[in-house]
Amino acid sequence: MNWIHSSKRFFNNFQREILAFIHRKNLGKLSPLYDDSKWEPGHWYAEHYQRHFAPLRLKKLKILEIGVGGYDDPKAGGRSLRMWKKYFRNSLIYGIDLVKKKALEENRIKIFQGSQTDESFLRDVLAETGGLDIIIEDGSSSNEAHIKTFKTLFPALNEGGIYAAENIHHSYWPSLSGERWSSLAKGSIFLENWIGCGGSLDLNDPKTLMNMYKRLVDGLNYQDFLRPGYSPSHFDKHIVSIHFYPNLVILYKGNNDKPSNFIENNALRPFVLEKLGVESLEELGLEFSLDNSTPECTHLELSKR
Repeated sequence: MNWIHSSKRFFNNFQREILAFIHRKNLGKLSPLYDDSKWEPGHWYAEHYQRHFAPLRLKKLKILEIGVGGYDDPKAGGRSLRMWKKYFRNSLIYGIDLVKKKALEENRIKIFQGSQTDESFLRDVLAETGGLDIIIEDGSSSNEAHIKTFKTLFPALNEGGIYAAENIHHSYWPSLSGERWSSLAKGSIFLENWIGCGGSLDLNDPKTLMNMYKRLVDGLNYQDFLRPGYSPSHFDKHIVSIHFYPNLVILYKGNNDKPSNFIENNALRPFVLEKLGVESLEELGLEFSLDNSTPECTHLELSKR
């Protein structure tokens, strides 16, 4: 009977590879062959990735995905890494997982073992990989973990790089606490994730991942802030676009240096003052905040090195 199962497995793998070759240019059709989670109801990531990644498909890139899959089994998971390898035929694919997944490595795929919240570990990974072109966050369900990972890895993107954060829905799930939930969670990945997700019922809670990204949207327009003495953050200066989809956010890195027509150094240009018939901002009777940092800076400024 073993040879029957082996033959069936061989045939299924062979059939998948044939289909993968045929659909190698289309993530919408390639994804179900490797990683159903990027095409299942509630996600539909593949169609958005196809839109953003298609122009880069044949380039020589360095791509990092956080979360290899397969949970505690060292030989399980890695399907999405193989999907990226098939799609980005000239690129190096890296993975990060808490569990040792070396058994899943192959040509053009390298996997690091460690925590995405361990800044020292992430720095070591970056020292080996060098600058990255695409980062795909599909790891922990914890809001705090996602935020810590973003603040460490986004600055490591090369110019023109893309950061994709999946599973944003955890922002809206408050953590479950108490002995009841701890007991029920044993053996349930779903409940274990929910207990420590750190989301909130408050749609404006500043601690959630979604609200971090909402605040970063303001940074796209920091040149138009009327806040004299304002000091732009790294993210103000280096995020050039943010794309929101259900349960997915995609950010592009570049130089966000386009000047404002009416504001210079976060104060009104002289010709605007002249049109208003005043000589200084003080004459307008406006009150400016003494805090000249963006809300996200408290949580997201780059760590001192």
